[in-house]
Amino acid sequence: MTTGIGIGTWRRPHGRDRIRVTVGSWPLRDRLALAAGLVTPFLAALALVPIRTHLSHTNAALILVVVVVAVAALGSRTAGVVAALSAAAWYDFFLTRPYQTFTISASEDIETAVLLLVVGLLVSQLAARARRLEIITVTDAAHLTRIHRTAGLAQSPNSANTVVDHVRGELVELLGLRACRFEYGTLMGRPPRLLKDGSVSAGRGWAQDDIELRAYGNGHYLGRFLLSPGPGPVPPLQARLVAVTLADQTGAALDTAGPVGRG
Repeated sequence: MTTGIGIGTWRRPHGRDRIRVTVGSWPLRDRLALAAGLVTPFLAALALVPIRTHLSHTNAALILVVVVVAVAALGSRTAGVVAALSAAAWYDFFLTRPYQTFTISASEDIETAVLLLVVGLLVSQLAARARRLEIITVTDAAHLTRIHRTAGLAQSPNSANTVVDHVRGELVELLGLRACRFEYGTLMGRPPRLLKDGSVSAGRGWAQDDIELRAYGNGHYLGRFLLSPGPGPVPPLQARLVAVTLADQTGAALDTAGPVGRG
């Protein structure tokens, strides 16, 4: 089982290697949001032209701020920033004298344009952060589902080997691994180890080679998962902590099953 990262190509940082992201590889939603950030403020400002002499500049700026918030909430932080810049530009062009130029003659209009840009940038950051927190919440729910599913399997009449196989699959998906295997009661070699706090032993980071994740039952070492990292980015700390929890559940299942689970 493999997982895609969806952000273009990624190479492990080393020497001159670096992350490369291309616009064509962005998710469709982000590309649409970016286009909306460019176009929507223009259309909103253009729609206000017939009533610009009857509309205060403050109210016009607030309308454009609402447009920026909508773009940022539906899209990304980048789309929100683009929308804020676009809103400030088209506010200047369509709604301040002299019209149809990027020049502002009145000092109060300059202040309003600057405030529009600053407020637009701030609210776009807040809206994007709110969207990010929503994503994190969904991810948390997915992690809890993994833990509950494994706990239920460990408490069922299934053999410990079934739990081991199940957790192997979960770890591959959770951590974006290339492969994962389990060794019963073996401690050969000294690969880097995924520790209880989600860090990797000896400060070696998320290595290219196998990383061990030990399973303990009632304080006794029973075996280890050997994780072969995939080509994607380093898994977030939250995912690594969930992996440690899954290994603990495996150890508990092995300890309960005794020698039968190791056959």
